Amino acid sequence: MSTAPAPTIPLPTDWRDFFALTKPRVMSLVIFTGLCGLLAAPVSIDPVLGFTAILCIAVGAGGSAALNQWWEADLDAQMKRTASRPLPAGRMDRKAARDFGVALSVASVLVMGLAISWLAAAILALSIVYYAVVYTIWLKPRTPQNIVIGGGAGAFPPMIGWIAATGRIELMPVLLFAIIFFWTPPHFWALALFVETDYAKAGIPMMPVVAGHRSTRRQILVYAVLLLPLSLAPFWLEVAGWLYGASALLLSGVFLLLSLRVAVFRGGATDGDMRPEKRLFGYSVIYLFALFAMLVADRFLIG
Repeated sequence: MSTAPAPTIPLPTDWRDFFALTKPRVMSLVIFTGLCGLLAAPVSIDPVLGFTAILCIAVGAGGSAALNQWWEADLDAQMKRTASRPLPAGRMDRKAARDFGVALSVASVLVMGLAISWLAAAILALSIVYYAVVYTIWLKPRTPQNIVIGGGAGAFPPMIGWIAATGRIELMPVLLFAIIFFWTPPHFWALALFVETDYAKAGIPMMPVVAGHRSTRRQILVYAVLLLPLSLAPFWLEVAGWLYGASALLLSGVFLLLSLRVAVFRGGATDGDMRPEKRLFGYSVIYLFALFAMLVADRFLIG
């Protein structure tokens, strides 16, 4: 009688695993900021074309997220926060994930180019390459500045939405890009502070792992200070009205206060008290949704 172990049968893959590859929670923010960029533009766009543009942004983001998980499957398996994803959990073949990511990415760019404009398609393609290659393959495993430089990947959607509506690159979408770019480091470093052990275990040189908590907290504060005037720039430059300006001042002021609390806090993972970091991370998501929502409200209510 043979005592050889029975072969391991991979768990079946279903549509939910493919959907999980697109990082739906991240995609929701991408869709929202892309839609806000499209709606804030000073022109109207046919609803069908507008829907197509946002769909392409969403599909492109999902494709780049799938490629990110395909490349990082081994790293994800080492981190508690990501170990249950389809690839490290063994529910999906890596080749299937790669092909799925490539298919979504290529389809989104082609449809954007054919239905909307090739300028919008080119920026969408740049955003996909930036996240899937520049950030995932090059920056993330090599430098603690990965989030700073890689922040551009998540800053493209409102610019793409604006270009889809207007066909042009103008000052306002550049400002929206810059706001997300400077928001990204404090947002992700706040998360990295309370999941530092995961990143250290996987050998990812996130700022808290390489530079320590004190330095990371100081840098969070620096970016929050820079974000305050930058978020007000659309109002100062008269490309947004008083409703946006007042909202940006209030929202960014709270962001700065929470960042200051993180910067001066003397607790940490060793004593189990990471409440300031968790508050900042949670608020940072609300901040971006609210700021962009007020931009659209300003456009339609104040004009």
